[in-house]
Amino acid sequence: MQENKLKVTVTRFVKVTVTYIFRGKKLSLETTEASNQFTESMDMTDLYTITPTQIVMYVTEHCADCMRAKKYFEANNIPHLRVGLEGNDKATDFVMQVNNGYRSVPTIVFPDGSILVEPNWDELKDKFSDS
Repeated sequence: MQENKLKVTVTRFVKVTVTYIFRGKKLSLETTEASNQFTESMDMTDLYTITPTQIVMYVTEHCADCMRAKKYFEANNIPHLRVGLEGNDKATDFVMQVNNGYRSVPTIVFPDGSILVEPNWDELKDKFSDS
């Protein structure tokens, strides 16, 4: 039986350039190194369902509400899976299905079957204080 898991490895690169002027001569040293490498396993069965095994947040790239929700989750160390709608027809269709035809983001789906749509900071605090 085939596993429905995706392993994602993200590497961020840091480019450092040091320029030093010594006796009127310009000397430069440039280096690029990998930093902040992490690997995440994602259970593909968590996508496009109202009963995921982890919190799934459907977002768009340039959405103030999505950025606020992301900041809340990061500030409180809440693990979650973010799924972008841009270029992802399945994610867009799922969000529209659970929001009565609207492409409302963020749409956050919880393992208990509850869904928050465009929540503010207080609504997020209330959700997690109930846990």
